[in-house]
Amino acid sequence: MGKQEDFVLRALEERDVRFVRLWFTDVLGFLKSVAVAPAELEGAFEEGIGFDGSAIEGFARVYEADMLLLPDPSTFQILPWRGMEDGPATARMFCDVVMPDGSPSYSDPRYVLKRTLARAAERGFTFYTHPEIEFYLFKDTPQPGVDPIPVDRSGFFDHTAQSYGSDFRREAITMLEAMGISVEFSHHEGGPGQQEIDLRYADALSTADNILTFRTVIREVALSQGIWASFMPKPFTTHPGSGMHTHVSLFEGDQNAFYEAGAEYQLSETGRRFIAGILKHAAEISVVTNQWVNSYKRMMFGGEAPSYVCWGHNNRSAMVRVPMYKPLKGASTRIEVRTLDPACNPYLAFAAILAAGMKGIDEGYELPREAEDDVWALSERERKSLGIDPLPKNLNEAIMVAEDSELLAETLGENVFDFFLRNKRAEWDEYRGQVSVFERDQMLPVI
Repeated sequence: MGKQEDFVLRALEERDVRFVRLWFTDVLGFLKSVAVAPAELEGAFEEGIGFDGSAIEGFARVYEADMLLLPDPSTFQILPWRGMEDGPATARMFCDVVMPDGSPSYSDPRYVLKRTLARAAERGFTFYTHPEIEFYLFKDTPQPGVDPIPVDRSGFFDHTAQSYGSDFRREAITMLEAMGISVEFSHHEGGPGQQEIDLRYADALSTADNILTFRTVIREVALSQGIWASFMPKPFTTHPGSGMHTHVSLFEGDQNAFYEAGAEYQLSETGRRFIAGILKHAAEISVVTNQWVNSYKRMMFGGEAPSYVCWGHNNRSAMVRVPMYKPLKGASTRIEVRTLDPACNPYLAFAAILAAGMKGIDEGYELPREAEDDVWALSERERKSLGIDPLPKNLNEAIMVAEDSELLAETLGENVFDFFLRNKRAEWDEYRGQVSVFERDQMLPVI
């Protein structure tokens, strides 16, 4: 065993850890967990912990069900909401999913991202991401047919005395930082009860792990306060949706590959081609960055959510934005992808964005003209004349484009690509068969 494994085993004893939760996700990004006793962990590091992969969404067919969880010791953390005053501590580690022969499981979303990062690393690139995560807080657990009630009526950046939001954010951030997750900003967002917490930039794999941890921490803190947290992209018709605007950059060693002194917006040719790749393949990867029926309610009717394929400098109507907060600091040059929402599977979403950007670099894509106007305010004819195409308007459109995408099939791998699209098709079919409140309200009184 290595130093990291030794550190974990010592920490278990020193911190009186009685339970270790091994975390991984299914293909859709739902967190899965199995608890093991500390005595089993040394064997788990060497041989893995067996589980039935056929019971997990998208992992395996019944006849190839046996799989193993290999804990990643670099992700070891004590869970701050377990133990403390009420007993022994509980820890967690993320796991890689492998087959009985030790080979990676092609259905493991974490492996999909690791494989894509490895391809970029072969070119000398490290991929960094920095997400701005929005979510809503409600007074009660959601009930079928009952409208959720936000915890407050505050708005963007509001500072309200004795508010739920500020107390909640303070406790959540304290808990996140206790788990080694650095928070850069936090504030009240535009919708009633809507919050935003921005994580500090890190390599994409660490960030994806952190997002899974973040969603768990937020829900735990909410439950401890008798309220409910939701990452649903568009819970209200009349209030803003929740996005996960993500700043991304490529580094070559210590040098920011997106930075070029003296270039327009200090953006290098590598950075321009990366943006061009994301734009060219935007429609194909939408099914991953925005994977739910509800995601497209935010995209089409969500205030500042992007609806069109374009880029701009500090243009918040653009799908990809080039911010310039620190014009004299090259390391800060980055781009902001504004399509993602907080209900995506971050492993797959980051893999798709990186693959699209790298395709732009490898194929030498030319960056289209910058969108300088408010894209939402333009007419369809004006957008068409500027070469600005729409993003998929609903999940069905996203699925149809994705089904023909070589880039997405190659990035996700056959297993994940096939299961993911079949699952999304089933979700769309179920959704379109539902009779909505809107239909009943409009038609029952008059027809």
